[in-house]
Amino acid sequence: MLELKKKMCNMSRIAGIVCLLVLFLTQCTTQQNTIQLQNGDLLFVTAKETGLSGAINNVTQKQKIASFDHIGILEKEGKKLFVLHAAPKGGSQKQTLKDFVKDQKRDQQNVVVYRLKPEYQKSIPVAIEKAHFMLGKPYNFNYILDESSYYCSDFVERAFRNDHIFKLEPMTFIDPKTGKTNAFWEGFYTKKNLKVPEGEPGCNPNGLAGSEKIERVGDL
Repeated sequence: MLELKKKMCNMSRIAGIVCLLVLFLTQCTTQQNTIQLQNGDLLFVTAKETGLSGAINNVTQKQKIASFDHIGILEKEGKKLFVLHAAPKGGSQKQTLKDFVKDQKRDQQNVVVYRLKPEYQKSIPVAIEKAHFMLGKPYNFNYILDESSYYCSDFVERAFRNDHIFKLEPMTFIDPKTGKTNAFWEGFYTKKNLKVPEGEPGCNPNGLAGSEKIERVGDL
């Protein structure tokens, strides 16, 4: 009889633990699905540790919690959701949110939602109009500002430029660990017969994420 009571007690404890785990997972799922996306939200894509993504992050990361290599602007058309962004494949484009997220997940990258603080959201309609004006332009593979092609953060900065939501800063390609030009970027510009544009004006996803005019909403 005593042995039976012990078994029942153990089973009760296990059941309790299972219930707690189910409740925890349910809460996590609910939290992920409670983000109500808004027109003009900024979608940041987490950076990889290698390749171009890693090289961008190596010389631009400013926050330990923020490590991004791509960004787009969310546009809502009724119930339809789109992302306005500049990407190596397709240039400046309007892509469905579903396809945008699928592309990132395929590369094992996540999407983090940021939003303009309430006092700056009046900038959104003009920014989206400006973004539409830039659609169709090719991708800027040199990452040196020009008026005929755009890279991702350049596209977003220009869209919000009228209200100075973001700002251009002197670019750096210095590896903070060595104090010298990052080897990836040295080779990158050598192949293009270009000088590393150290100090020239530009922007990057990590820099934009650090703007005091936006706030993090959560993971998509």
